[in-house]
Amino acid sequence: MIDTVALDPDRHVPGVRAYPGFAGTVRAEWIKFWSVRSSRWSLALLLLLGAGLTTLICWAAAGDIAAGVTGESPASFLTWGLLFSQLTALALGTLVVTSEYGTGMIRATVAAVPRRGSVVLAKAVVLSGVLFVAGLVTAVLGYLGGNVFLDAEGVGVALSDDGMLRALLGNGLYLAGLGLFALGLGLLIRHTAAALTIGMALVLVLGNLAYVLPGTWGEWVAKLMPGNAGGTVAQAVPFEGAALSPWTGFAVFAAETVVVLGAGYLVFRHRDA
Repeated sequence: MIDTVALDPDRHVPGVRAYPGFAGTVRAEWIKFWSVRSSRWSLALLLLLGAGLTTLICWAAAGDIAAGVTGESPASFLTWGLLFSQLTALALGTLVVTSEYGTGMIRATVAAVPRRGSVVLAKAVVLSGVLFVAGLVTAVLGYLGGNVFLDAEGVGVALSDDGMLRALLGNGLYLAGLGLFALGLGLLIRHTAAALTIGMALVLVLGNLAYVLPGTWGEWVAKLMPGNAGGTVAQAVPFEGAALSPWTGFAVFAAETVVVLGAGYLVFRHRDA
């Protein structure tokens, strides 16, 4: 006899346990996220690289910044660690899905929750929520630590200064977006090293190489690359002069993330686990 409950998860049969709802799926993904050591280590590394390196560079360069040697705004250095914390956000977003493929746990996941859209959405909610909070905390700690040394040289940046609060909030938004971008790549590729390599290439390597392309079209290619477009919202004053405005750039990055994540979902939905 055909098991109609398994075929139709929406059908409720008295005495038969139904599949978990979305809240239960989110709870399960939350437990899985924190039960994996790589998640805790990645978040610790994100904090260390983001806040620690920002503080370190401000300590090392404060004198030169005050003397005008760097030719950059002091506010540029207060988000300097973002360059490296991007790596951990990409790694974490990739591992959320590829680690399950590596261990075979993904089969248990889709057996417990046949609605694969719910699985992807639950992973996205947990991942983006954690990365947003971690990114915001990291940015605030980096600002507080780095500004101590800038203040000592008389070039400190106040929270009320143009773009500073937006940059702190944007750090959380950007890292959350990067995690979702990497999640989509993980669903598409399934292999940790390959997905992470492609993510790093798109966000970090190709984004920088695009600036050397000739002409106006090369400048626009560089502006639209995921890291360049999305990263501007997390910088009070970007180092690069040729960039989209912060919220325009983030909107472009969000659209790119939706495309990648949507493609990942479609592949996940129609391909065997």
